[in-house]
Amino acid sequence: MSIDEPTSQPRKLLLVAACALVDADGRVLIAQRPEGKQLAGMWEFPGGKVEAGETPEETVVRELAEELGIETKTACLAPLTFASHSYEGFNLLMPLFVCRRFWGTPQPLEHQALKWVRPNKLRDYDMPPADAPLIPFLIDLL
Repeated sequence: MSIDEPTSQPRKLLLVAACALVDADGRVLIAQRPEGKQLAGMWEFPGGKVEAGETPEETVVRELAEELGIETKTACLAPLTFASHSYEGFNLLMPLFVCRRFWGTPQPLEHQALKWVRPNKLRDYDMPPADAPLIPFLIDLL
């Protein structure tokens, strides 16, 4: 076998974008994944898959409207960090944006529940493997 030959099947790269929505009290919004979906019941940062032709920022704006019923603009998003995690069958790459400016009150349109949480309490919630490593960056920022 040459060095250029793959040792296993190539895995699909899934690009998703997530948002740490921050309220005036410095709390972060987390959303509980609905029943019937992969990782159901776990808490995550809102966001979703980057669709063809979208930037990650546009994805966050769209997903916040679809999932939470709130509005924001790409100019209100600040990149903070990213996560790269290998799940079975695919690798997830997820930039995390911080948003402090939005319009409307978040509603759980696609989630079981929403919670505003102090950054130092985020570790108290069961989060997907890709989300958990983002917590120290939020604690440092906030």
